[in-house]
Amino acid sequence: MSSSREGICPSNRQPTMYPAKDIHVLVLAHPVQGHINPMLQFSKRLASKGLKVTFLIPISTKKSLNLVNASSIQVEYISDGFDNVEADKLSTKEYLEHFRLSVSQSLSDFIQKHQSCQENPAKVLIYDSFDSWALDVAIEHGMHGASFFTQSCVVSCIYYLVHQGTVKLPLDAVDGQGRVLCDPPVMSVLGLNDFPSFVADVHKYPGVLDIVLGQFSNFRKAKWLLFNTFTELEEELVNWMGNQWSMMTVGPTIPSVYMDKRLEDDTGYGLSLFKPEAEACLRWLDSKPPCSTVYVSFGSLASLGEDQMEELASGLRSMKSHFLWVVRESEEKKLPRNFLQELGLDDDKKGLVVRWSNQLQVLSHVSVGCFMTHCGWNSTLEALSLGVPMVVMPQWTDQPTNATFIVEVWKVGLRVRANERGVVTGEEIELRERDHGGGERGKEIRENSLGWKELAKRAIDEGGSSEKNIQEFVSNVLDLCT
Repeated sequence: MSSSREGICPSNRQPTMYPAKDIHVLVLAHPVQGHINPMLQFSKRLASKGLKVTFLIPISTKKSLNLVNASSIQVEYISDGFDNVEADKLSTKEYLEHFRLSVSQSLSDFIQKHQSCQENPAKVLIYDSFDSWALDVAIEHGMHGASFFTQSCVVSCIYYLVHQGTVKLPLDAVDGQGRVLCDPPVMSVLGLNDFPSFVADVHKYPGVLDIVLGQFSNFRKAKWLLFNTFTELEEELVNWMGNQWSMMTVGPTIPSVYMDKRLEDDTGYGLSLFKPEAEACLRWLDSKPPCSTVYVSFGSLASLGEDQMEELASGLRSMKSHFLWVVRESEEKKLPRNFLQELGLDDDKKGLVVRWSNQLQVLSHVSVGCFMTHCGWNSTLEALSLGVPMVVMPQWTDQPTNATFIVEVWKVGLRVRANERGVVTGEEIELRERDHGGGERGKEIRENSLGWKELAKRAIDEGGSSEKNIQEFVSNVLDLCT
């Protein structure tokens, strides 16, 4: 049995059950790992309360998913339209439009078949807010829609304000301090470079900008707006957004075994686009002292340049801590020559490089004392929920915004800064990691991390803010269907 940050064996407590037999909901995920995970976890919460959940993933037959354990829900695959299309020859805009048209048809076909063969067909479709067109499909078939926002409230708020025209593009500071937004007040921490890259560099991502702003094109037609966060974490923004429209916070969407322990079989996300090297990671971590290891991962999409990979490798080699570094197979060629061989010859086993890990297992391990992260929202919530301090190195999309809140608002991390060439040096990486280890700042970060861990668990546990919202959502569905 591997060591862990705390005991994570399931308790005997049972989740609250509802008289929801035969009440069915459909859930449409966006086929990216960072979007699948939170929607899958929310689906498990619904299933634990008695709802029947069918989880739909648009995917081509050329791709594969590692289905680990999602036994409480039914997983179905529908076509994404790319079986006979050379996707790499399409522009971003062409790719997204082809996806929209194909999945709209696949979803419509699935709903029609589902409604014709089910005695009590689903009347509710929960869909990723990135795929706002799914709401129109649901309405065409007489269903109600629930838009699920997989990103933070602060990022969603920015996209809403841009969509409404309150924030003009290109961005411009409103005062001499470089601030763009002052209302709600917590947004004043954001400088021009702290905004999501799709609005900060508006001409670089035209196709994707349409998607993130399109979340708010028809959202008022949705019966529910669900957010993967918890009220205590983004309270000012939750209150501000709640004054604009009705919304529910339902996060953090993390397997129950790491949180409230009320769902006995919920020990992991269950679906993965990558195969984790779980045994190798745990065996190596078990050999390390408590809080001695820096875990380094930049998620499923971020891609670093060769210069940055070389500097990162240099910084990791120079720091006193051990390190576990996730380098996806597609990124391995960027590693410095002989780097992996040198690690293999290291008697102290200072570092381990793997292609993918079970991130929750790693972050909850007693030997991990710091997380060097790209600040994707799932990774951010996982670190906050498990009490792990962060060194933040954002790359693109919502990550610069998350990084600013990690450092300036929640105060659970330190940020590395790039040089004039846009590269974070090995010396900078080593220095920030060292700052985590001691001094008043490091102590404050560790204490704050433990504080947010407690609040995250409380939110999803019996009587917590997110748990109450999930119960309310289930009650709403029951009222519609009975």
